[in-house]
Amino acid sequence: MRPDILNPLFAEVTALKGVGPALAKPLDRLGLHRVVDIAFHLPTGFIDRVPRDELDMADAGRTIAITVTPVDYRTSSSPRGPMRVHATDAKGNYVSLIYFGGSTGWVKKLLPLGEAKRISGKLEMYGQELQIVHPDLAEPDEGFREREAIYPLSEGLTSRRLGQLAHQAIERTPDLPEWIEPGVKAQHQWPDWRDALARAHADPADHKARERLAYDELFANQLAFMLVRQSSRSRKGRPLNGDGRLRTMLNLPYAPTNAQARTIREIEGDLAQSAPMLRLLQGDVGSGKTLVATMALLMAVEAGAQGAFLAPTEILARQHYDTLRRTLAGLPVNVAVLTGRDKGRVRESTLMGLADGSIHILVGTHAIFQEAVAYRDLALVVVDEQHRFGVAQRLLLQEKGAAPHLLAMTATPIPRTLTLAQYGEMDVSRLDEMPPGRQPIETRVMSEDRLGEIVDALGRHLDGGGQAYWVCPLVEESEKSDLAAAEARAGSLQARFDDRVGLIHGRMKPAEKDAVMARFASGDLGVLVATTVIEVGVDVPNATLIVIEHADRFGLAQLHQLRGRVGRGTGRSICLLIRGNGLSETSRARLALMRETNDGFRIAEEDLRLRGAGEMLGTRQSGEQGYRLATPEHFASLQQTAHDDARLMIDRDGGLAGSRGQAARVALYLFERDAGVQLLRSG
Repeated sequence: MRPDILNPLFAEVTALKGVGPALAKPLDRLGLHRVVDIAFHLPTGFIDRVPRDELDMADAGRTIAITVTPVDYRTSSSPRGPMRVHATDAKGNYVSLIYFGGSTGWVKKLLPLGEAKRISGKLEMYGQELQIVHPDLAEPDEGFREREAIYPLSEGLTSRRLGQLAHQAIERTPDLPEWIEPGVKAQHQWPDWRDALARAHADPADHKARERLAYDELFANQLAFMLVRQSSRSRKGRPLNGDGRLRTMLNLPYAPTNAQARTIREIEGDLAQSAPMLRLLQGDVGSGKTLVATMALLMAVEAGAQGAFLAPTEILARQHYDTLRRTLAGLPVNVAVLTGRDKGRVRESTLMGLADGSIHILVGTHAIFQEAVAYRDLALVVVDEQHRFGVAQRLLLQEKGAAPHLLAMTATPIPRTLTLAQYGEMDVSRLDEMPPGRQPIETRVMSEDRLGEIVDALGRHLDGGGQAYWVCPLVEESEKSDLAAAEARAGSLQARFDDRVGLIHGRMKPAEKDAVMARFASGDLGVLVATTVIEVGVDVPNATLIVIEHADRFGLAQLHQLRGRVGRGTGRSICLLIRGNGLSETSRARLALMRETNDGFRIAEEDLRLRGAGEMLGTRQSGEQGYRLATPEHFASLQQTAHDDARLMIDRDGGLAGSRGQAARVALYLFERDAGVQLLRSG
């Protein structure tokens, strides 16, 4: 239960004065549904206003606040031209107030002749006269603040209105008990929490206030991870000591890389403990994660137990099943697959095999953790494409066995600074070298002006028996007319290549997606036009060309993931990045790096630098709370301190039972990282 002290903050936004259905709409577009959302919607900059009694040409270029009296109106002869309101200050100096595109009646109502008004805006020279375009107006009794915060907005909102709502939100904010270790707080000279929130809204340049709030969010996150980890570790698992007999029977075409061998040893060490393993395996596309997972599963089978291999989609599950069957051919190991598609006798037979232990390894989608699926002795769970599953889901998996060991895998290289932020409860292994024989992918950048040549080249590629992906950023033209949408692109390619072109996008039903993917995998389709749904794991060795439209609109890590769809066979693979003509410096740097390297870890670090942690963390599963107050700079400078402070609280300060722990419990609920508290309660 959320502590009562936080109730005023978690009230609906309509609890604030002046927020009715009309204002709730633009707030909703910004994701501001509750008072706490407004409190955490911090300004991104500010306007400094210079209060003036009289107009002065020396102030041109500055934002001023001044009282003026409108003296006449000048409307333009052109219907699109501006309306000018001539006004004078107290000394009779003239200024033109310029309004574009509005009705003249509205401007006259705003600025009646002969009535003094307090206005603010940027003073500019236009020829020999002073002017202000679209000045802000203040109520006579309200005036202007000399420094006013600028907020991220949506249509129908002004920064001033948001500032007023933020002021109300802060007034409702209670004084909360201190959760930061006193030494850390003193060392950084941070204000108290409520004071920090008020200061961050009043002055966006107040770095100490912003830093304190970011730290609180990072600390709550690290503490939640540690509680999750503590709960998992305290559950009594069982050691798995494989005798190596199955692994020695494996007939591998090549020796494992040093990175694979090291990781296999780390996993073997974890499995030998009675505390359940919680390990994240990061490896670039093609670095050999599946072999490591296979070795781990064989260790479980050697120890007389069962293993489960979980994939996010049906097509990936069947792909892993086929790979495992081929790898384990000739070994006395029974592998089965179970997805939502399996019904009737096939399903019944699989369920019986799991219950009596005759199935040693089960591969499947989350269907393998439904209530009806009972294992005789599940001791190891391997999760592929870990970022598709949130912390809560990671824990659900472990309910099926007597605290089974967990190996999570991701092909999305994560910068070291973010690994703690996303997977703080796990030990991490990295596969940072490629197996022999893996071909580097040749990456080329081409202008969208050369689209015709690219389609011709695609035709030659298909005629030679090749297959290709064609990736587009959005689904429908209506979303943004200037984007080449997947449906339109598929239509234009079908006009040229007939029924050899298939289309797949995120709004299709899973069964429809799987059917198109299966046709592509079997070679029935030559070109697969797709949105980014093909980003993860699909393995079609014959597809050696990928075309990515508007590549400058994608993040680096996403481009790298997409590129990894090719280069899976022995043939030479090419990735064509099609760019728009108006490239920003960041986009230029991104595309140059893609051309230069195939190293996913280097790309991930650069992506963090160019793009920022908020966006990278924002790609997680909906329902997983992201970061609202911590920026990439805060991650780099504060993450380790937050991690150490959370560990100190658990190890020395009595966990959540001590006085600081009671305060930290409030922080967990405030930042919605309460999964940690729930766990303690249930565990």
